[in-house]
Amino acid sequence: MDYLVKALAYNGQVRAYAVNTTDTVGEAQRRHNTRPTSSAALGRAMTAGVMMGAMQKGDAKVSIKIEGGGPIGVILVDTNAKGEVRGYVTNPHIDFEKNSKGKLDVARAVGQSGTLTVVKDIGMKDHFSGQVPIVSGELGEDFTYYFVSSEQVPSAVGVGVLVKNDLSILASGGFIIQLMPSASQEIIDKLESAITHMEPISKLIEKGLTPEEILYTILEDVKILEKTDVKFQCQCSKDRIASAIISLGKEEIESIIEEDGQAEAQCHFCNETYHFNKEELGELLDKTGQ
Repeated sequence: MDYLVKALAYNGQVRAYAVNTTDTVGEAQRRHNTRPTSSAALGRAMTAGVMMGAMQKGDAKVSIKIEGGGPIGVILVDTNAKGEVRGYVTNPHIDFEKNSKGKLDVARAVGQSGTLTVVKDIGMKDHFSGQVPIVSGELGEDFTYYFVSSEQVPSAVGVGVLVKNDLSILASGGFIIQLMPSASQEIIDKLESAITHMEPISKLIEKGLTPEEILYTILEDVKILEKTDVKFQCQCSKDRIASAIISLGKEEIESIIEEDGQAEAQCHFCNETYHFNKEELGELLDKTGQ
């Protein structure tokens, strides 16, 4: 089971998150039939997203939109404080040869001329929204830039995905390290050195390291605060789709019944298909109240 840990380090001067998302990203890969480069891009975005969700409280939700101008199109991720995350890419079958470093070429797929947008719904009337330009397309650097630029929190974000030859996910996970205002220059130097010299996050997960152990490799004086299970979880349901059909209005539903005699709707986030026969459409028509 995938899970995430929140922690403090260096006597409370550093806040940290680490997560294993192998099964969660694997579920997204199966649902969307993503090819390796698309899997890596979606997996990195979902991994960063689920950690950002863990920074929230209660019923707060976070939506992330990545539009880098690359062939993969838009990446959308929804997550919350309960460890639930869902996501999709516009073009899931984008794949390239590995880049000069022998890694999946996520930057080429995502593109480097667009924006990363984060919207936080904390259950109040106003939503917090932050947007920054894409700086590399590798996504780890882009989320790092988001935190520094939009939230003014010095951060280091590492996300990685390894894909098997059969297209399934071998390892996926990430970390976010954030400096508290009290952090000393000595701690900053130690962190920079540790992160520079550590193995790629996906390799650590492939080796079997837990989220706790990942933090132990980067930080000193780690105090684990809490642990949260993580899973791919969509919010769609037949009732929600039915409500959407009712909102189309009487004439539109009558037209669907007359022309097709049925309706089918597919959720972008999880690829689940919902079918409504003529009788069900008739019941929805009665609920339009027109």
